[in-house]
Amino acid sequence: MMLKEIKMVVFDMAGTTVNEQNVVYKTLHKAIIEHGVEINLGLVLKIGAGKEKHQAIKDILKHIKSNKINESLVIFNRFKILLNEAYENLNVIPIEGVEDVLLKIRNKKIKVVLNTGYSREIATFLLQKLKWEENKQYDLLLTATDVERGRPHPDMIYKAMKIFNIENSKLVLKAGDSAIDIEEGKNANCGITVGVLSGAQTKEQLESMNPDFIVNSLVDIDNVSI
Repeated sequence: MMLKEIKMVVFDMAGTTVNEQNVVYKTLHKAIIEHGVEINLGLVLKIGAGKEKHQAIKDILKHIKSNKINESLVIFNRFKILLNEAYENLNVIPIEGVEDVLLKIRNKKIKVVLNTGYSREIATFLLQKLKWEENKQYDLLLTATDVERGRPHPDMIYKAMKIFNIENSKLVLKAGDSAIDIEEGKNANCGITVGVLSGAQTKEQLESMNPDFIVNSLVDIDNVSI
């Protein structure tokens, strides 16, 4: 299978298409630390990357066996306040070269879906900062708050397939910068899964989910084939 045979691509946002300087995970780390939980940023990235953010907090607290796991919602609400403050003055830009990639893919009549562990509110705010528009840079945005189950469940990919009348998931490519992106693609039985090194996780962390390809960024997406 080659990229030209794909009918739809599903790209993660932060770290894959969008450069927001890891502010989400830095803010998530800050909110957890503020609540009196000792943890380093690396572990926050390892456990929380790509997930719906309340779920990420719960998983992080569970992983470190914190006695404050029942206070995850309090931390999450504080995280949302801190993130809104951080985003107000944040310079959000595309990953270098990625906007051209999106336009080229759409010109090939391949559907471009952006999906994310963010809420729709946060994802829309990011897109507004980028000045990206539906039916121009992308065809559809799907977020963790648009489905019952977030990553690693395949619900966002299945919803996009239904919207665009794609019955065969082998005609879908999923790419992202975290292992849970790859897991999501595998769970949806996507024809191609691609890890990118432009974001949160390392090559070794991406390799843990056995993606079909690992590339430096989406700029290299044309080179993938199986």
